[in-house]
Amino acid sequence: MIDETGLKILKILQEKARIPNVEVARQVGMAPSAVLERIRKLENQGYINGYEVILDPEKFNRNIIAFIHVYVEKNLNAGDEIAKIDDVQEVHYLTGVDCFFVKVRVKDNSELDSLIRKKISSIKGVKSTKTSIAVSTFKETSRIPIEL
Repeated sequence: MIDETGLKILKILQEKARIPNVEVARQVGMAPSAVLERIRKLENQGYINGYEVILDPEKFNRNIIAFIHVYVEKNLNAGDEIAKIDDVQEVHYLTGVDCFFVKVRVKDNSELDSLIRKKISSIKGVKSTKTSIAVSTFKETSRIPIEL
């Protein structure tokens, strides 16, 4: 079980993963060495799975976000194959139907068409796809709310 200090540390790191250890220590009222040890324990216990840089997709000409329902014939291995595609950001298996919900970022409609026709549809067990393109994004995050 994680205590309140651990939750505070996680909240701080989730806001800014590159924050100096000394600043984390100041905010939680502990010695920097104790905070570093806490962070290592949180990593070892699996609370922290890694650190990631968030890039601006527009700087890399990845302006189109599409969500694809990928309908399959009882083939959960298709999810693993879809996940290997570089343009794919998320793959979720949905209940109720044999379907994966896939989030992708691509340059344009031509690239999206090629991704669906040549990469996704060629995976064994894929029956069909249904695609929606996002026209606006109001929130996009991987943060988890932490209640103190």
